[in-house]
Amino acid sequence: MNRSNLIRLFGLAALSLPAIALADTKPCRIASFPQEVKCAQIQRPLDPAKPDGKKIDVHYVVLPSKDRNKLPDAVFLLAGGPGQSAVEAAGFGETVLGKLNRRRDLVFVDQRGTGKSAPLRCPELENNTKILDKDAVFKLTQSCMQSLQKLPYGDLQFFSTSIAVQDIEAIRIAQNYSAINLVGASYGTRVGLEYLRQFPQAVRRLVIDGVVPPDLDLLASDAKPALDGVFADCLKNVRCNTAYPDLAGTWKRLMSAAPRTYTFTHSRLGTSLSAVIAPDDIIAMVFKSLYSPTMTAALPYALTQAEQGKLDPLLTMSGSFNLPAPGGLTMGMHYSVWCGEAYAKPRATNADANEFTKVMGNMYDKICANWPRASIPKEFFVTPPSKSPVLLLSGGIDPVTPTRNGDQVTKALGSKARHISVENVGHGLLMHGCVRDVVDKFLGAKTDEDALKVDASCVRQIPRPLVWLAPVQSADNANAGEVKKAGE
Repeated sequence: MNRSNLIRLFGLAALSLPAIALADTKPCRIASFPQEVKCAQIQRPLDPAKPDGKKIDVHYVVLPSKDRNKLPDAVFLLAGGPGQSAVEAAGFGETVLGKLNRRRDLVFVDQRGTGKSAPLRCPELENNTKILDKDAVFKLTQSCMQSLQKLPYGDLQFFSTSIAVQDIEAIRIAQNYSAINLVGASYGTRVGLEYLRQFPQAVRRLVIDGVVPPDLDLLASDAKPALDGVFADCLKNVRCNTAYPDLAGTWKRLMSAAPRTYTFTHSRLGTSLSAVIAPDDIIAMVFKSLYSPTMTAALPYALTQAEQGKLDPLLTMSGSFNLPAPGGLTMGMHYSVWCGEAYAKPRATNADANEFTKVMGNMYDKICANWPRASIPKEFFVTPPSKSPVLLLSGGIDPVTPTRNGDQVTKALGSKARHISVENVGHGLLMHGCVRDVVDKFLGAKTDEDALKVDASCVRQIPRPLVWLAPVQSADNANAGEVKKAGE
């Protein structure tokens, strides 16, 4: 399809970019797939205002459809973070969207700053598996920023969501796709909404899971309400309240305690370690644990153990000793996006902030004070009505993207938007139950009307997972090996 046909088909979506040559994809292999895939890259201006200036290569992978009657509306996976490589998350994408691959290409774009696309890596932060105090983290972050600025593409103000979606549009045109489908998770939902805003004619369908509204204060968090929900659920559950009485009081005591030295076992190496742990460190560990309902089921036990000076359960749950793994964040890109978008507008004072938002806000305030910031257009923070169907997914106990985010964006998008939420699920619904089937049917429906009416009755509300009780050995039956659960 030549450029004039593209303009007639997609209007301003094609006009907004300079002429783009069709991409030359080549057979390749990546860690996420045993089979051969297609790899390609497209050259893009670092500064969109200077198309003839410094260039970067934006890399992507295509998992091609093998069907003779392949459809032209490819599916693009938009990774989370900010800072995750979509190519590294391609295995997850194929698991979720594999049925669609029968007749549609699946495309995974490494957003600028991630993967092989002008990466902004901070190895000293990303690969460190030790507990670091906040001063050490800040110093490493500043050191990384200075190193990144020495790179050929080190002008960090050009790594924003608004610029990144222009790269995606250039790839769509270079691949000769018609209007595309996009599936975004977490931060990827913000990418999807911005792509929809800038290039509405280029979007066939959009799925966003764990909704991050464009006007959301990124430093806001529902971690405290999510934790309070754990306490409230435990209080009304006889089994939990018997084993862990006064759980809210346990939390208050942990938060009011002075920094103390904990001795614990490295969960991978088995070695004994000691470190001074402050309430802020406890907050960071609990925040990570709240993402998954399975983890929150063990949180009452972990908090009770922490108050008794035993930190091993909470450290293990928070992944503090996990090895760096594919899908981790590229921290230079993370801060470039975050600092630009979270501080583009005056932020509310944190006088009424809870302990989670204070800890997060204080650290980002300090880091972003010096980090170069992108120029964010005011239109970025507005969600216009959509002419394309949008499916929004939310978990009711999500500590970062609660259901009300999805409600807010659904209202802004208008009649073409449909919101599905599951009350007792945390961050991310795509891997939950039959949600994948609903997404398949939504994206595969022949008409927009059919897409919006897809049967989602299989997505049932579920209870919270039962609280975890540590097994204890009965004193009267120790020799017989009888084991009981705590609280029974």
